[in-house]
Amino acid sequence: MGAQVTKEKQVKGEKRQLKEQASATEPLTFPGSDFHHPNPKVWMSTLPLQNLRMRDVVWPGTHDSATNKIGFPMVSRPFARCQKLSVYDQLCIGVRMLDIRVQQDRKVCHGPLKSYLIDVVIEDLKRFLAETDSEFVVLEIRTEFNYQDPPAFDQWLIQQLGEYLVPQDGSFFARPLIELLPKRVICIWRPRQSPAPSPGSPLWSSAYIKDNWIDTDLPLTKFHGNVTNLQKQPPNDQRTYFYRVENTATPQITGPMLCVYPVTNRIRGYARLFLAEVFKQGLGDRLQIFSGDFVDQEFVDACIGVTIARNNLQMLQPAAPAA
Repeated sequence: MGAQVTKEKQVKGEKRQLKEQASATEPLTFPGSDFHHPNPKVWMSTLPLQNLRMRDVVWPGTHDSATNKIGFPMVSRPFARCQKLSVYDQLCIGVRMLDIRVQQDRKVCHGPLKSYLIDVVIEDLKRFLAETDSEFVVLEIRTEFNYQDPPAFDQWLIQQLGEYLVPQDGSFFARPLIELLPKRVICIWRPRQSPAPSPGSPLWSSAYIKDNWIDTDLPLTKFHGNVTNLQKQPPNDQRTYFYRVENTATPQITGPMLCVYPVTNRIRGYARLFLAEVFKQGLGDRLQIFSGDFVDQEFVDACIGVTIARNNLQMLQPAAPAA
C-alpha cells in the first residue's frame, strides 16, 4: 500500500510539472504548428514527392495499432486497448506508420490478450492502398513477447502485399519518394525465432527501425527521456534506419491505475509541447517517426505540418475528399 501511495504522489507531481512546463511554453509553436490538412487521407499525394525523401518525412504513427477490438468490452479491453480507430480509419486520418503485434495463430495481440486475425489489418491496408495512389505506409509487424512466430509468416506477407512492397535497401532513405512508386509499403518483419529478412528481400529487418522504449507511467519522466534519447541520435541524413519516438505512458503494476487510457492520457495531450521542445533544442532534423496512443487528427496534422515546413515544401492543390 505504501508503494502505491508513493507512486500516486509521483504521478500527481509529474502531471503538475508537465502542465506547468506547457503553460510556460505557450504559445506552442514549431515549424508547421498551425497547419491543418483539408484531406489527410491523401496528404502525401498533395506534396511534391520528387523533393521529399523517405528519411525527411515525420511519419505519424500509432502504438499497438490494431487493438481497437482487443479483449472483452468493459472487462479486459481497457487493460490493452491503445487505439479506438480501426487500421483503415487511422490511415484515413493520415497515420502512416503502424505497429502490429502477432502470435503463432496469426492473431493480433497485446501481451496476453488477443484480437482479430492479422488478415483484418492487411485487408484494411489493401483497401486504403486501392483507394489512393501515392500514399506510403511503414508497416511494422512483430511477434509479441512470449509467443511463437506464425508459421511461414514472411511468405504469407509477401503473398498478400507483394505488389506494394518496397524491397529492403538502406539506400532508399536518401531517394525521393516518387522514385519508389508504385511500391508504397515498407514492411518491417520482426520474428522472434525465424530468420530475419535478408538484404534485397521484399521485407525489411528490425535493423531498420530503432527506438528507446521507456516503460513508465510517469509522464514527465517519459517526456524528458524521449528528448534525451533523441539528442543521442544522429541527424536523419546520417541514418539508414527509422528512429521512433513514442508519446505514450504505460500502466505499471505498482501504479494506482492499470487501464491504458487514463494512464497514457497523462502525456497524450503534450505531443505538441514535445515538438516545440524538440525544435527549441535544435533537434528537428532528428525526428522521424512520432507515435502515440489513441491518435487523433490534431496529432497527425502536427506531424504533417512539420514535414512540410522543415523540408520547405509547398502543398499542391489538395485532392477532393475521397469517398
